[in-house]
Amino acid sequence: MSQIIYKITPQAPWREAEAKGRFAGAPIDTADGFIHFSTAAQARETAAKHFQGQTDLLLVAVDGNRLGDALKYEISRGGALFPHLYGVLDLKAVLWVKPLPLGADGTHQFPALEGQ
Repeated sequence: MSQIIYKITPQAPWREAEAKGRFAGAPIDTADGFIHFSTAAQARETAAKHFQGQTDLLLVAVDGNRLGDALKYEISRGGALFPHLYGVLDLKAVLWVKPLPLGADGTHQFPALEGQ
C-alpha cells in the first residue's frame, strides 16, 4: 500500500539538507522532537494554518513505507492522526520536491497529491 506523506518547508533548510543527504527538520521539528508531516488530505490545511502568506516554500513528497518504525501516526489537530518522524529523514525516501507558490488569492497552489 502506498503511504505518501508530505512536508512543507522553506527552501533554505531543504537545500542545506540536500547538500548533506539528510533532513533533520525545521526549527519547529527540532523543538517538538520529531519531523512534522501531513497526509495528502491534511496538507492544504497545514499550509493555511502554519505557513499562511509565506513564499519560497517547497512541498516534499516522501515514501512513508521507507521510514520504518520511526514514523508514527499520532493524534494532533482536531483529533486527526498526523505522521511524525522520530529521527532524521533519509533523502532516499523522497519521491519528489516541488515549489509551493502562493496564488493570486493568497493561498498556496498545490500540485496533484496522491492519497486524496
